[in-house]
Amino acid sequence: QVQLVESGGGLVQPGGSLRLSCVASGNIYILRDMAWYRQGPGKKRELVARIKMSFNTDYADSVKGRFTISRDNAKNTVYLNMNSLKPEDTAVYLCNVQAQDVSGDNVEVWGQGTLVTVSS
Repeated sequence: QVQLVESGGGLVQPGGSLRLSCVASGNIYILRDMAWYRQGPGKKRELVARIKMSFNTDYADSVKGRFTISRDNAKNTVYLNMNSLKPEDTAVYLCNVQAQDVSGDNVEVWGQGTLVTVSS
């Protein structure tokens, strides 16, 4: 099994910054795509940012220029640096990883989510 543990959420004022972390553990052989999704109040889950094994990245239009996704393969960790936060960024942020486990199975794993609240 592969597990994900997220951290770094909290309450921040508009214009502020936060850094989210997601650590993968368990029977990991390869970590492939790593991504952050979010689900705001009354909204559908949406992709925020994705980073591939090649380190190529994709971002939602709403966060381009403000958020940066990165990964540290040695630590099995993906980060999301969030700057210039807006109230509309308020959401539960969920880590998503596609991996191959030591049995050779391809798995997709979700974290439990971390709440980000942007409010004055």
